[in-house]
Amino acid sequence: MSIALFVLRRLGRGAVTILFAVTVTFLLLRLLPGDPALAVASTNMTEDARAALLTQYGLDQPLPVQYVLYLGQLLQGNLGTSFTQSVPVVDVLLQRLPWTLLLTISALVLTIVIGIPLGVLAASHKNRFLDRLVQVLGVTGQSLFVPSVGILLLLVFGLTFRWFPIGGAYSEGVYGMEWYGSVLQHLVLPTVSLALIQLGSFALTMRATLIDALGDDYVTLAKANGIPPRRILWKHALRNAMLPAITLIGLQLGFVVGGAVLTETVFAYPGIGRGIYEAVTQLDFPVLQGAFLLLALTVVIANMLTDIAYGFLDPRVKTAS
Repeated sequence: MSIALFVLRRLGRGAVTILFAVTVTFLLLRLLPGDPALAVASTNMTEDARAALLTQYGLDQPLPVQYVLYLGQLLQGNLGTSFTQSVPVVDVLLQRLPWTLLLTISALVLTIVIGIPLGVLAASHKNRFLDRLVQVLGVTGQSLFVPSVGILLLLVFGLTFRWFPIGGAYSEGVYGMEWYGSVLQHLVLPTVSLALIQLGSFALTMRATLIDALGDDYVTLAKANGIPPRRILWKHALRNAMLPAITLIGLQLGFVVGGAVLTETVFAYPGIGRGIYEAVTQLDFPVLQGAFLLLALTVVIANMLTDIAYGFLDPRVKTAS
């Protein structure tokens, strides 16, 4: 299969996935208890004013008509207007997006930086104490719940020791370099909370793939040629073991994005996740639809890029496709 056709297939699957996500999100939001009209129209309005406002937002139309109108707006790049803030949804999301990107990227980097050495440590000490310790920590990490970890970190490091702030993205009234320092200080607990959830599966995957790589023929040949074990481990085996890890990083981005919703809520972090929580409580459909669409796009694009990168790194993937 040619590279162009391989990429086109991945793009087609991504487009279908996004359409499915948009449709499911649209329908599920309409099943939420409560009347979204209450978020738009005041109880003190006259019936004519209320009807005009509902017509403006398309809430007076049947559900299929609302869906078609929504798809038409999406094709024009229009995500609608927030019911509660009366500003374009794009502006609401762009205001929160940088904070979510900062949190998710920081958590992924921390997961990779710690997960790779842990996986290497376990694989190089197979069936010994360090290996069993990493396995126990990995399984424990996989069973953790994001809000529980966040609340525990808040209680210990925020309230008891007072080492880090307990909420927000920065302190008020600080400027210049002090502002950047405040941002980093507020970022520590949410990042650690989010990374701990992903670290276990990443370290265990690295361990398993590295053990497989160390059992390949080229490793036996390298040992026979007198290449030092440390060089074989880090330069040869780890390079091949990184292929499955690249796939896992793409898949984990979806979990990180989902976990960010809970993490931002616990730490009152002003990202997309916190915005989703506030929009749910206010039945702000346009903001919810825009936020879910943005998260779906992020996950789908990350997975497509992962598939394409894996296809370039391992030609067997394109052949199998």
